[in-house]
Amino acid sequence: MKHHASDAHTLAAAYALGALEPGERQDFDAHLQACEACRQEAAEFEATAARLAAAVSQPPPAAAKAQVLAAIEGVRQLPPRIPVLAPTHAPGSLLRRRAVSLALAASVAAVALAGVAVWQTQNGQELRQQAGQAQQQLDAVSTVLAAPDARAVHGRSANGALTTVVTSQRQNKAVFTASDLPAPAAGKTYQLWLEHDGAMRPAGFIDGDGTVALTGSPADAGAVGLTLEPAGGSPQPTTDPLLLMTLSA
Repeated sequence: MKHHASDAHTLAAAYALGALEPGERQDFDAHLQACEACRQEAAEFEATAARLAAAVSQPPPAAAKAQVLAAIEGVRQLPPRIPVLAPTHAPGSLLRRRAVSLALAASVAAVALAGVAVWQTQNGQELRQQAGQAQQQLDAVSTVLAAPDARAVHGRSANGALTTVVTSQRQNKAVFTASDLPAPAAGKTYQLWLEHDGAMRPAGFIDGDGTVALTGSPADAGAVGLTLEPAGGSPQPTTDPLLLMTLSA
């Protein structure tokens, strides 16, 4: 895929997550030598991708290996796949199709988490519901990370958690990631907020370490807040903010 020189600044996210073709990566490496802004942005996206993967990764259950080995002999091997040449697409279409690749770290972790759920429950309906929710969350995260105008800001909450917010004005969406966030006390929950002209609007919840897509519209929001609220949440913050992170313009 060919890009004009003015398009190079939109490829930091794809570069950081290994989604560029070899020729594009070589060109962007050369661009980084002369562009301090893109070097910083690529480094921030690399850190964000690492946090996304670490936040949702889970160790497999102890019984998983034994159950897999016991089932191998009864599983039929699939026939080999024969690659089909894909038709040529316009650059914009190809960039949009890279949305899943741009969220590779998050998607791999989400698939692993779904696999853990398979070993933990026999309820098919519950599994389908969990898989659907995980896919919706992954789609929301992928959409933001794949946006050419995605921007990341980093912060630390009052209780020591490392946080990242990735926003896209074009998509009017935002993603919040936390690591080292202490578990809330019984009867409490972490609630997220978007600040608009001094007013705090509910933007979702996060239980602990993890990644969530914020609800509501981040357009024109000045900051993202985090408070500890009663279980179920509050229409307005009832405690001092643990985090009030200013969003980039």
